Amino acid sequence: MRTFVDHLQREIVLTNYPPKRIVSLVPSQTELLSDLGLDTEVIGITKFCVHPKEWKKQKVIVGGTKQVHYDKVKQLNPDLIIANKEENTQEIVQNCSEIAPVYVTEVENIHEAFRAIQDIGDLVNKKTQAEQLCAKIQQDFEQHKEIFSGSILYFIWREPYMAAGTGTFINALLSHFGWNNLACSLESRYPTLTELQIQELNPEYIFLPSEPYPFKEKHVQELQLIVPNTKILLVDGEMFSWYGSHMQYTCAYVTNLFSQLSN
Repeated sequence: MRTFVDHLQREIVLTNYPPKRIVSLVPSQTELLSDLGLDTEVIGITKFCVHPKEWKKQKVIVGGTKQVHYDKVKQLNPDLIIANKEENTQEIVQNCSEIAPVYVTEVENIHEAFRAIQDIGDLVNKKTQAEQLCAKIQQDFEQHKEIFSGSILYFIWREPYMAAGTGTFINALLSHFGWNNLACSLESRYPTLTELQIQELNPEYIFLPSEPYPFKEKHVQELQLIVPNTKILLVDGEMFSWYGSHMQYTCAYVTNLFSQLSN
């Protein structure tokens, strides 16, 4: 038995430690569990947990990040359920807590992302592996600090247009690499913007990610009519919104964006 305190300061008691039956409700944390070598221990994931690819066929799909099938979770008889404050609802955490201990992470910046890797590593008895992974990513991020400049808007939705603003992991990444996120001037973590507001902000760059809204080339053209002088780019949403072990790919991806932005 071991007791942990999660990121919401909730006390989590694991009767069975290390946990042998884990359900993950967060795609990026599912990938982390895989990279920590927990192929056997993870038994349930969401339909959005696309990494590693083979797990979609091997594990029980317990629903999505916002709608969980509690009966499926209960049938799995988990020792541990791993969730996230933003990805999952409070109702999901409460209902799942009646089934098994639920450890909730909160990741709004890079420091908290590193903390989550290490904390989850300790939680699943993979502390050394988590520390090594964390050190590798931290070194990479230190070598790629403020490599860009310029004002930017990073949209996460369309109809209405919504951007990632202050207090989000996306903004933390943008700031780390040197971009000035104009959405931080608006009073919301994910502010809604009208076409007029976009024109008034007049960003040098706009990023349109592949998720959560699947932006396509037609949306680039749509926005180009609103801000004709802005450089608009389709980007891989996972690279900007997935924390955990996915961060080991972020710096290389962002560096490759440089050539596109320079054209």
